[in-house]
Parts: sequence; structure tokens; C-alpha cells
Amino acid sequence: MFYRTAESVSPKHPDKLCDQISDAILDAYLAKDPTARVAAETCGGHGVVFVTGEITSTAEPVNVEEIVKRVTGDPKIEVHTKIVNQSPEIAQGVDVGGAGDQGIMIGYATDETPEMLPLEVVLSRRLNQFIYAHFPYDGKTQVTLDPSGKVDSIVASFQNASKNDLEALVHEFVNKHGLSTEAKLHLNPAGDWSQGGFEADTGLTGRKLIVDNYGPRIPIGGGCFSGKDATKVDRSAAYMARRVAVDYLRKRDAHEVYVRLAYAIGLAEPLEKTVIIDGVPEEIEGYDLTPAGIIKALDLRRPIYEPTARYGHFGEGFSWDK
Repeated sequence: MFYRTAESVSPKHPDKLCDQISDAILDAYLAKDPTARVAAETCGGHGVVFVTGEITSTAEPVNVEEIVKRVTGDPKIEVHTKIVNQSPEIAQGVDVGGAGDQGIMIGYATDETPEMLPLEVVLSRRLNQFIYAHFPYDGKTQVTLDPSGKVDSIVASFQNASKNDLEALVHEFVNKHGLSTEAKLHLNPAGDWSQGGFEADTGLTGRKLIVDNYGPRIPIGGGCFSGKDATKVDRSAAYMARRVAVDYLRKRDAHEVYVRLAYAIGLAEPLEKTVIIDGVPEEIEGYDLTPAGIIKALDLRRPIYEPTARYGHFGEGFSWDK
């Protein structure tokens, strides 16, 4: 095993603000119309937010400006929208139960941590959450493990937190979790900072895919999750792939499980359904992997998505993790 590194970003990071806005719009539609088709994309920064996408719903249009102001906490932010109906050429394939797009979805589970995620991912995320509880602003953390699995280095950069503040919090976290006290610390390495979020940088929905998934050691299919309803297999099949990986990890008493699903637009059944259990591949059996089957199994037509956009879509106690 070589060195392993993973990062985490706080909910006030510009990209995560955009993810949360997109998913809050999705939730608002699903609360009124569980069959709504939603693909909402957000770009924001420097006092302005743009929301665009395709939404088809029987519900009255939701108040996007109100959602943006709530998520950002900025009542003066300027909001522009351009939202149209889903393309009828895409809809004709989805209407008959087919996938909303082609793509490959990856599921993963490991017995390395209770969250069934890689240790470096869990540590970087839990550290971020710990610091964020004290400094609820824009921030990033990063943890590197050495080949023996010990923490080699920790990086933490947080808005409005001094280097001394971060040093105290990191030491508290390290001691609380019984981690190596010899880890190299890089705290606000570019200097203390107070300008963050949309004031300092722009954000975009779907730009933190590795953070959203399983960290950089695990391959991903490449599709964004946030802002998409469950007819989009980019999201729903990725969640089902995690569910399958967790199930196989437990029933085979495995160390590591990968799942690969592949779909074609307009077709319901996956083109590939492979599970790799401790390096040995086989075909997945016993699951309905059609979009309709996934939606039913995981109950995905509910307004449950905004929380997924904060700290990753796996390992946070969602239904596909259990």
C-alpha cells in the first residue's frame, strides 16, 4: 500500500453551495410533485447566481430566488434563471421506463471503517465536520496516510479561523481519535484568511465529484449527482451500486467490494452489472436494476437530497448506506 490522501470541503465552499442550491430546487419540486423531472445546474460567485436546466412538473414553479438566498445566507444576492422543459426526445425514452442517459456507475464498500469508506476519506471528512462545527465557513481539509496506515500529514484551511485556532482543533481531533501525534500539520499554509465562499471564488454544480464519491483511490463513473431526479441513472444507479456493494460486503464477509453498472439511454436493463468481491468478479444477481426498480427499492421520489450535497453521498447514513 502506498501513501493515500483524500480531501473534504465544507458546505460553505462555493462548489458545495451550488450543489446544495441544485438539490434544494429538486427537493422543492419533489415535495409538490414526486414524479417531477429535474435537472438543475447552478453557477455562482461574486454576488450573482445563475440557475439553468430542464424541469418538467405538474407543480407550480418553485421560488428559486428564495432557495438561493436561504442556502447562501445572502439576502442581497442577485439571481438569474433560465429553466425549460425536459427535451421531448429524452422524455420519450424515460416515459417507458428507460434510463435518462447512458453512463457507467461505480459502487464501493470496504470493511476498513464503520462507514464502509476508505480511512483517508473518513478522517478528512470528520475533521472537516469537526472544524466546521466551530467555524461554519468556507474551508478544506486533507489527510494523508503513510503505507502503514498512520496519519502522515494533515492540511486544514478555514475562513475566519486563525492558524492557532486550527492547531488547537486539530490536536483535539487527533487526540480524540487516537491518531498519530507526529503527523505533519499544514494549517492555513497560505496564511489566515477571511474572504471565502462566493465572495472569494466561483462555484459550479458537480465540481467536487471525488469528494461526493469515495475519494481519489476509487474510480467513478464521472456523472454528477446534485440537481438530478432519480430517473437520471447518474444519480440513482450510483446509489444502487453503493447499496449492492454494502450488501455483498456483509453477506460475503469481504474486505473490499466494487460494483460496476452501465446503461444506455432509453433502455431499462443495465448493459453491465458486475460485482468484484476481493478481486474476484461475478455478475450481480437478485436485484431489479432498472430505473423504476431502483427508485422503488430506495424510495427516491422524496425530497431527501439537499443533505447529500453537504458532505458526500456515501457514508452519511442515507438509505443506500444501510
